[in-house]
Amino acid sequence: MLKEKIRDIARSLQDNAVATRRHLHANPELSFMEEKTAAFLAAKLDALGIPYERMAGTGLVAIMEGTKGPSDAVIALRADIDALPITELNDVPYKSQSPGVMHACGHDVHTTSLLGVAEILLQLRHEFSGRVKFIFQPGEECIPGGASLMIKEGVLQNPAPARILGQHVMPELPVGKIGMRAGRYMASADEIYIEVYGKGGHGAMPHTTVDPVIIASHMIIAFQQIVSRNANPTMPSVLSIGKVIADGAHNVIPDKVIIDGTFRTLDETWRFDAHDRIRKLAHAIAEGMGGSCEVDIRVGYPVLINHEALTAEVRALTEEYMGADNVVDLPIWMAAEDFASYSQVADACFYRLGVGNEERRITSGLHTATFDADERSLEIGAGLMAWLALRSLGAS
Repeated sequence: MLKEKIRDIARSLQDNAVATRRHLHANPELSFMEEKTAAFLAAKLDALGIPYERMAGTGLVAIMEGTKGPSDAVIALRADIDALPITELNDVPYKSQSPGVMHACGHDVHTTSLLGVAEILLQLRHEFSGRVKFIFQPGEECIPGGASLMIKEGVLQNPAPARILGQHVMPELPVGKIGMRAGRYMASADEIYIEVYGKGGHGAMPHTTVDPVIIASHMIIAFQQIVSRNANPTMPSVLSIGKVIADGAHNVIPDKVIIDGTFRTLDETWRFDAHDRIRKLAHAIAEGMGGSCEVDIRVGYPVLINHEALTAEVRALTEEYMGADNVVDLPIWMAAEDFASYSQVADACFYRLGVGNEERRITSGLHTATFDADERSLEIGAGLMAWLALRSLGAS
C-alpha cells in the first residue's frame, strides 16, 4: 500500500532528518538573512538531483515531476526557513551557535520535514503524475513577509498550483497529533506606531506644559472602545499596546511619548475600518488636549483562511494516515502567519503538527528561549505531507 511505502521511507530517513534539523537549529539566521541556510538547502537539493531556483533573495523553489504519466496537476508545499532574535536557553548539543538568534518557532522542523517530503516523493516518482512545487520561504517572521515577495516574483505561476499546503509545529499538541481548522483560522496582524507630541517642562508646573503622557494615557484607554464598541462582537479583534516610552524623569514632563502596539482581526473589511478609527481617535484626542501626533500603521499579514473543501479533504486523508483519534479540532488562533498571503490567492490548507512531550519536558511555547520539539515529529511531518501530496495528485 502507498501509505506503508511512505511510512517505511520516512522511517528510513529519520536519522538523516534529525541530523538536518539539528544542523539548522544550531545555525539559525534572521529573516531575509538566511544565506547559509539557503546554501545548505541548495546543496541538499543538488545531491538529490532536484532542480530549483532562488526567489525573494534567500528563498528557493524546487519542482519535481512524477513519471507515472502526463498530467497538468500541480500542488505546492511550503516551509519557512528563518529564525527569531532570541537567545536560546536550552542545554542541548544542537543549541544555537548564533548569538541572539534561535529557531524558536520550529522553522527548522518545517524545513527538515519538507526536505523529507522531497526525498520520499523522489523515491515514489513512479507512483504519481503531475508536479510538486517545494517552496522554501524566507522572512516569515518579518513584514512584509517572504510569502508576499515570492508571490510577487511568481512562485504560484508557471505552473500554477491548484492548492498549497503548509504545516506549523504546535508544542501544545503531543507528538503524533495533528490539528486542523477549516475557514478563518489565524488573524491579520498590523503594527501600530504613534508619536504623541506636547510641550515638556517641570513636573511641579504642569500648567506650563502640554503633557504628552496624559494625552498618550487617554489614547491607550480610548483605543479599547474601538474594539468593544465598534467591532462586531462575533468577530474576534485584538488591539494591544505593548510598548510605551515617556522619556522624562520623576520630575520632568517629556516633549514626546512613543506608543507601539498591534491590531489583529479575522475580517479584512473591518481590519482597515479599524485602522481609520485608530488614526482619527488618536488625532482627535491629541488635538483636543492641545498636542499633536503622528500615526503610522504598517500593514502586516492578512487573515489566514483555510479553504473549506480542501481542508475537509486534507482532514479525511490525515485521518486515514494518522488515525481519526490523532486529528483534533483547533480553535481560532489570534497569532499571525504569512502563509496567509498564499491563502488569499490560492486554495490553501495550513495545519498544525504536534511536537510536545510532557514526559521529556518538551512543553515550552513558541517564541520562547526554551522552545524545542520532539524529533519524532520529523518522521510524521514528512510522511504526512508526502501522503497528502501524493493523494492530491491521484496516487493510490
